[in-house]
Amino acid sequence: MAIIALVSAKGSPGVTTTALACTLTWHRRLLLAECDPAGGSILAGYLGGALDGPRGIGELAVGELRDGNLESAFWSQLVDLDAPKRERLLLPGVVDPAQAGSVTPLWQRFADFFGSLAGGDPPYDVVVDCGRLHVVGPPWPILRAASVVLLVSRARLPDLSGTRAMARKIERDFAEHRVPPGTLRLLLVGDGHSDGEVSKALRLPVIARLPDDPRTAGVLGLGGTVRAGRPLMRAAGALEVPVGALLERRRARLAWPVPQGVPDAV
Repeated sequence: MAIIALVSAKGSPGVTTTALACTLTWHRRLLLAECDPAGGSILAGYLGGALDGPRGIGELAVGELRDGNLESAFWSQLVDLDAPKRERLLLPGVVDPAQAGSVTPLWQRFADFFGSLAGGDPPYDVVVDCGRLHVVGPPWPILRAASVVLLVSRARLPDLSGTRAMARKIERDFAEHRVPPGTLRLLLVGDGHSDGEVSKALRLPVIARLPDDPRTAGVLGLGGTVRAGRPLMRAAGALEVPVGALLERRRARLAWPVPQGVPDAV
C-alpha cells in the first residue's frame, strides 16, 4: 500500500480529473485526498453539490488545531464514491479559502496519517491531488512521503517548459530530504511531442500518456454518468499497471539489506 501523489507545474493539465479517474477505475481499495491549497472541486463538480454541510480536509484541519482529534474525526469527513462498499473514498479539499491557512501547517501531520492507512483494517492506498506547486503553502511533506509522484503535463512546448523547471525543483527537494530515487515520473496528457522526446528533454521517464477526452473530462469535472469504456477511463485504469510495477520495484529496493558501515542511498 502506498501514497500516490499527482501534481502539476502550471495551467490545467487535468490533475484532479486524472486522480478521480484513477480512483474510479483501479482495482484496489483507494482514498482520494484533495490536497490542493487552492481548493477542492470534486464536491461541487463531480458530486454536483449534492452533500449538505461542510466536510473535508478543511474541517479536519480546524478540528486538529483545536482538539488534536484527527484520528477520531477522519472517517466522518469522507465521502463514499461507490456507496456502500467503502472501497473508493473521497476526502474533499478546502472549499472556504479561510481554511487554507489552517491546512498548511498540518501537511506533515496529514502525510504521516495517510502513510499509516497502509496498516489499517482494511488498508487503503491514498491517491493525493496536490494541484499546482506554484501556490502558497504547497503540500511538500505529502510529496516527500509519497511512494510515487506523478508530474502531470501536456506534451506541448509551453507546458513542458514549466514542467521541466518544476521537475528540477522537485528533484532538488527530494535529494535534500533523502527521498528514495525513482519516485518521480512524468504523466503526459493529450497530443504533442512523443514520449521519447519529452523524456529525453526533461531527463525524466514517462510512465504513461492519457488521451484528450473532453466528454469524459466534462463528466468528471461537472457531474454525470461515467462510462467505463470511454478513452480516458480506459487509459486511467491501465495506469494502475505501471504504477503498481513501480511500487513493487521501490518496495524491493527499500527491502535490500544495507551492508554495515555503508550509508543509505540518497
